[in-house]
Amino acid sequence: MITAEEEQKLYEAILCIESVDECRRFFEDLCTPSEIEEFSSRWLIARLLNEKKPYRQIASETGVSTTTVGRVARYVRHGSNGYNVILGRQAKKSNFEQKKKGI
Repeated sequence: MITAEEEQKLYEAILCIESVDECRRFFEDLCTPSEIEEFSSRWLIARLLNEKKPYRQIASETGVSTTTVGRVARYVRHGSNGYNVILGRQAKKSNFEQKKKGI
């Protein structure tokens, strides 16, 4: 059984990643292709929910069930706030980059 300490070490390892390429390579070694696909799908659903798209539209666009969309939505609303923190940071980064470009 994996202990909380070992779980903590995984999170610390992820925090050592310095680039998107390093991140991709780490996750390719750590996860199966289907696990990466599932993570990517959930992250896409979270972003689409953040854009206030309806569940049925998200299901249609992503090919997942409305049940899966609902499950992700539940974590967006009542989870550990992880989705929302990162969505906020990405929005802030995007706004900053657009201002730098004069958009």
